[in-house]
Amino acid sequence: MTAIMLFGLFFVLVLLRIPIAVSLAISSIAVLFTGSGLFGLELVADIMYTSVAKFTLLAIPFFVLAGVIMEQAGISKRLIDFAQALVGHRKSGIVFVTVLVAIFFAAISGSGPATVAAIGGILIPALVNNGYKKETAGALVASSGAIGIVIPPSIAFIVFAVVAGDQIPVSIARLFIAGIIPGILLGLGFVLAAMYVRWRQEKKEGPLEGVTQRKRATGKERWTAFVNALWGLMIPVIILGGIYGGFFTPTEAAVVAVFYGLFVGFFVYKELNLKSLFKILVDSSVQTATVMFIVSAASVFAYIITTEQIATTLSDVMLGVSDNPIIILLIINIILLIAGMFIDAISAFYILVPILAPVMILLGVDPTVFGVFMTVNLAIGLFTPPVGLNLYVATGISKTSLGGISKGVIPFVVSSIIILLLITYIPQISTFLPDLMNIK
Repeated sequence: MTAIMLFGLFFVLVLLRIPIAVSLAISSIAVLFTGSGLFGLELVADIMYTSVAKFTLLAIPFFVLAGVIMEQAGISKRLIDFAQALVGHRKSGIVFVTVLVAIFFAAISGSGPATVAAIGGILIPALVNNGYKKETAGALVASSGAIGIVIPPSIAFIVFAVVAGDQIPVSIARLFIAGIIPGILLGLGFVLAAMYVRWRQEKKEGPLEGVTQRKRATGKERWTAFVNALWGLMIPVIILGGIYGGFFTPTEAAVVAVFYGLFVGFFVYKELNLKSLFKILVDSSVQTATVMFIVSAASVFAYIITTEQIATTLSDVMLGVSDNPIIILLIINIILLIAGMFIDAISAFYILVPILAPVMILLGVDPTVFGVFMTVNLAIGLFTPPVGLNLYVATGISKTSLGGISKGVIPFVVSSIIILLLITYIPQISTFLPDLMNIK
């Protein structure tokens, strides 16, 4: 009865277009009040506070702040210029540039929507100038931005480690490294999908009009672009090198990234000032508050799922469907893909990890592989309608309709699902680098 009330009320509120975090909070409070009266309400405050009062989660506001600083400091523009110098001369060079820059910026911001916002303003018009339709351009940028939660440092991996840590041992450092190869594979999949779209469009309409293919950059131009972008390229090196060199924890790395970004913005590129710093602090505070409210509301929901044995019951039902790991993993992927269409990654972690972790343990799935393929699933949700956050950001930048961009995103969804299945059934894709570097 508790499960029916909890999930039933939650889905009703979502269908009424109530924000996900608010829906989680209301449904959880209703269940606790019904079962425990005023004591249940006291419990809500305690759970919400303790869920965010964790040292590990301090990395989130600092990585959010670092991403906003990098965007305002002009780093994204210089990364785009460098990528253009490398591959901009090729026929589909602008596609390579888009994906390369998304990977670079993902290694700075750790956020999908932030990546789309940082690169979309420059790259969507550039894609259109190269003959791509607005819908395709917006879809490519929205899809590429999803790499932001897979390539380290990733806010999603941090949240997964915190949520899953109660049931299975999982290391943030290992998750970070495990996300590198899957993130690159997603990028390659998006490039191939965009090239397919271009081939299909040219076959139907003839050579694309308005193509402004760049000339091959000279060695001097490439070197200049590299030097200009070097300060941005050094950020993931400093963050990841510091973590794996034992100099600081992932949380401390986020703080280092903030101070490094401020130094570059004020003293190297000189594009930041006190006025822009105020805007940066406001924007990052709003983004952080949004994330932390989702974390706190979802924690109450997860508490009920765990204490009322709902997670155990649902896990048993899932295992009762089949004893074939291939079938069970396929079912889990379908569940996660559907969940990603309607709820954000952080909420999904808190709702689904308590249910799926026992299944993963019984199947003998490496916790790192579980974290990676779950995160990739939810990354796909970022550019899948109806609630794909990246789609809404890209729609605003490209000035196209949500329906149009949703249609344009189909080839990218297909390519990413193929990559997802490879990651799910070939665990070495995720574990190769961490094992090679002996990261536990």
